[in-house]
Amino acid sequence: MAQPLEGRTAIVTGAGRGLGRAEALELARLGARVVVNDFGQPGRDGSGTASAAPAEQVAEEIRAAGGQAVAHTGDVADHQQAGALVQLALDTYGRLDVLVNNAGILRDRMVFSMTEDEWDSVIRVHLKGHFNTTHFAAAHWRARSKETGGPVFGRIVNTSSEAFLAGSAGQPNYAAAKGGIVGLTTSTALALAKYGVRTNAICPRARTRMTEDVFAGFEVPDDGRPDPLAPEHVAPLVGYLASPAAAGINGQLLVVHGGMVAIAERPRIAAKFDTAKDVFSYEELDGLLTPYYAERPAHETFAAAEVLGLKHD
Repeated sequence: MAQPLEGRTAIVTGAGRGLGRAEALELARLGARVVVNDFGQPGRDGSGTASAAPAEQVAEEIRAAGGQAVAHTGDVADHQQAGALVQLALDTYGRLDVLVNNAGILRDRMVFSMTEDEWDSVIRVHLKGHFNTTHFAAAHWRARSKETGGPVFGRIVNTSSEAFLAGSAGQPNYAAAKGGIVGLTTSTALALAKYGVRTNAICPRARTRMTEDVFAGFEVPDDGRPDPLAPEHVAPLVGYLASPAAAGINGQLLVVHGGMVAIAERPRIAAKFDTAKDVFSYEELDGLLTPYYAERPAHETFAAAEVLGLKHD
């Protein structure tokens, strides 16, 4: 029986470790040829022995299991290097079918303490990095669609975060970048749908090197149960969204962790007020909005903090 991604080529960014690594391995398990991207050069281990770059280590892991993979160690936040990543997939395997945007960094600090560089670097890697790879992949699929005269197979899986949904007080840069990624996702979904491309975003919760401080208080079960924060809980959803079976899913946001997938609903209008005149005045708005908000819970904002309480039942 053919694997769901047999004959397909996938790019996974930030795949040298953690969540990206688990996603790359899952896509390979489903039959995809994987371009493993992670920004990093060869180094040395604790004994001083030379070690391969993280991206090459994961690519070798895939090849050792019988799959096909090639490594790319460029920075996806650099526009030209992101273009080179897409071109590597095309030059190596002759096609691109799946793009999983996962690369990211953390520079956590309260908004009143955050430096300009801490803001810029997180926005650059997460939001610009997602745009860069999406730009080149989208241009390729659009050109292919025009050449063939019909829709092509294309899948984009972007990585947002519960920090955007719930409003993370200590991560204004990260929350803003992840919110921007949702906007990029819905815009791309609408723009590329007619070419056959499906674009969705996930909000994963996983224990990785990047989030080890965030989840330091969440203990690993010692009773033999799997770690609910293991990246392997997230990877199957990425594999599914990358597959032909997900053709009917586009522009969606899904929360995933610990054996649970939740579908986030789009914002809905809670109330609407119309002026009794031609233009609102301060006094009229005071008479309408002040009593409306006085009846709502004081702590309630646009943020959906309840998402943090989701868990597998």
